[in-house]
Amino acid sequence: MTGTHPVLETRDLTIRFGGHVAVDAVSCRFDPGTLTAIVGPNGAGKTTYFNLVSGQLPATGGQVLLYGEDVTRAPAPLRTRKGMGRAFQLTNLFPNLPVLENVRLAVQARAGLGLNLVSMWSAHVELIERAEHYLERVSLLERRATLAAELSHGDQRKLEVAILLALEPDIFMFDEPTAGMSVDEVPVILDLIHEIKAQKDKTILLVEHKMDVVRSLADRIIVLHQGQLVADGQPEEVIASPVVQEAYLGVGKSA
Repeated sequence: MTGTHPVLETRDLTIRFGGHVAVDAVSCRFDPGTLTAIVGPNGAGKTTYFNLVSGQLPATGGQVLLYGEDVTRAPAPLRTRKGMGRAFQLTNLFPNLPVLENVRLAVQARAGLGLNLVSMWSAHVELIERAEHYLERVSLLERRATLAAELSHGDQRKLEVAILLALEPDIFMFDEPTAGMSVDEVPVILDLIHEIKAQKDKTILLVEHKMDVVRSLADRIIVLHQGQLVADGQPEEVIASPVVQEAYLGVGKSA
């Protein structure tokens, strides 16, 4: 959609846990074709903000708007159907099913056929081929017969990315996608994010601690600190700002 509304917007989005305000009136707009990195120190509220946006936590106050529609009270599955994809938390693995079946079910769901666990594979040749395509993109095709539970942590993360790709969302939300991966595995995921960004019609939100990754991918950086939005702008200016140097990079603080 290309109307006056951004793809995704939060207005004064807030959540309180008892007396603690974990996300404090965060207002932000996200446009198509952009990759926004969300950074901040541990405990800043980044993942909690993601959980509010994707519908995994109920907001105490404020709004989440998707294409201008208020989805603040909508459950996570409904937000997924409307085009929002959340990696690593929204898309759960079926640990006792093979790798290929995990992705095939996502392809089947995207095709509107439902999650029919007992359907015969022979009736879904096209779905299997699509699933194999996504597995190849994350370098897991050779592990297609392996149970998801038997994968290494890094391979499980790659499988979750394959499932997210299979759902073909308009909005990709990656929460530290390379955490727990070996040095050799990281480029697979970063290259995929580059490919998604190159499509120019997807909106990407990325929580990431590695500043070299942020610099290589981000069009924009927003900074959360103690639940508040404290900086928002071009990567170079945000990284160089005093608030980020102190709050995120630790400049000026004792070790």
